[in-house]
Amino acid sequence: MLIHEMTKDECRTVLESASIGRLACARDGQPYVVPTNLVYDGRHIYGFSTLGQKIEWMRSNPLVCLEIDDRRSHYEWTSVVVFGRYEELPHTRDFESERAHAHGVLQKRAMWWQPALVAYEHRAALTPIFYRIHIDRMTGHRATPDPVEASALATKDSV
Repeated sequence: MLIHEMTKDECRTVLESASIGRLACARDGQPYVVPTNLVYDGRHIYGFSTLGQKIEWMRSNPLVCLEIDDRRSHYEWTSVVVFGRYEELPHTRDFESERAHAHGVLQKRAMWWQPALVAYEHRAALTPIFYRIHIDRMTGHRATPDPVEASALATKDSV
């Protein structure tokens, strides 16, 4: 296997096709990682949730990290890591256009709202929360099969 560093454009291409990632946040020195639905519009990453641990922690510490990967096999995969800042898009007049934009880009993904609005027994009311992640930096790696290694394995199998 060969591992290649991805360019910023290659990272953006992965983000454009991603619909699920792992969002990491931290509070009081304790990290927390959770899968989340997302969409990238070319500038920001948008998400939708209801009030819970993830939102509470991002409110207290807006520095977040997001990981997106695509694994085709042990020898062929991509991984992009985004470092950024959480920004809530409150239901106020000041954020009306940002919320409309978030809603518009999220609607391009099937069932984008479902994980956040699935009823929990202990929740009386579910308040929708739109947010975006401002990207500060991102890195990515791509693994491909090593042609020399593959050739050696094929020769060994044919003997």
